[in-house]
Parts: sequence; structure tokens; C-alpha cells
Amino acid sequence: MAELPRTHPLEARATKENLPAAVGIAVEPYLAMADVRTGASGPEVTAALGAALPTAPNTWAQFGFGWAIWLGPDEWLITSTAEQPAQLAGRIRTAMLPFCAAVVDVSAQRITLRLTGDRARDVLAKGCAIDLHPRRFRRGDCAQTMLAQAGVVLLALSDSGDDYAVLVRSSFAGYLADWLADAALEFTTISSQE
Repeated sequence: MAELPRTHPLEARATKENLPAAVGIAVEPYLAMADVRTGASGPEVTAALGAALPTAPNTWAQFGFGWAIWLGPDEWLITSTAEQPAQLAGRIRTAMLPFCAAVVDVSAQRITLRLTGDRARDVLAKGCAIDLHPRRFRRGDCAQTMLAQAGVVLLALSDSGDDYAVLVRSSFAGYLADWLADAALEFTTISSQE
């Protein structure tokens, strides 16, 4: 039986909104995502998975061709750009068999938006209550928070506050993409006057 092709609510949109270099909003291609719940996270798990799960709260780590995102003391979201959802979940499920882990394919649950540019942090600050200053929120940090009243997982992808990944539930993706584009308009005007 053939697997149905993956699509998402923002697929018809351009990959970049028509904004100046100060703010870029991109809709990322679908990521394979697996939610992993386990009480184990030591060297044995690292050996089984081929990469370490982050154990510090609110952090993420590179995980092959994706990310391992800490969601709680015994929960991680693992993503991959190189595998199909069923492959990722199956590979992790097999690796985690000795550790009594629950592994669930959640690929259809979230869409990834990428926010880049000098004013990316300013745009996010309009709808997010956490401190995003690079002294507090730098590459390797993540947060489960609200952005414009939508629940998101926010990842800092740089140390300078100019590159973020925003994982948002699929049902809120269109709303949040529109909100981000609207929040960035202020910087469009500023940039065109300079």
C-alpha cells in the first residue's frame, strides 16, 4: 500500500513573504516528527539512537538531519528532514525497545515557520512574553510558549537573535503566518525609508 503524499496548510504560500531583508518569514517543508516518552536518557540511549537527547530543560540539540527538542523531563520531540514519518518513528521505536519508551509519529501535528533577519526578535517580541534577548535565549535554547495567542515551540537557531524556528499546530499555521507578516509590516516601513 502506497503512502499518501504529505501536504500542509501553508503549502500554497510562497516560501518567503514579500518583506525586506530585516525580516524573513519562510514556510519550511514538512518535517518528520516523533514524540518520545521515556525515563531513560543516559549513555545507553545515546548509543541506541546514535545521538544524545538533551537533558537540560528548554534546550534542543542537533539530531542527525533534524532536532531533538526537550519538551519535559521524560519527553522529547525528534525531527528529521531526511526520513519519512513512518521511517523515523519506526527507527526510534526499534532503538528504544529496551528502554520501555513510547514513540508516536506526530508529523502532521505541527508546521515549521522560520523567522530570520535583524528584526526577527522584535517581531516575535510583539506577541511573545518570554525574554528573547540573546543573553537569555541563544542557539540551543527552546521554549514552549504562546505567540500571538497560539501555542508554539520556539527554537533559537543563532546566538545573535536573528534566526528562529517556530513550530505551530497545523490548525493555527495560517493564522500565525498572517500574524507574523502583519507584525513585520512596521519594519517594512522603516526599512523602505532608510
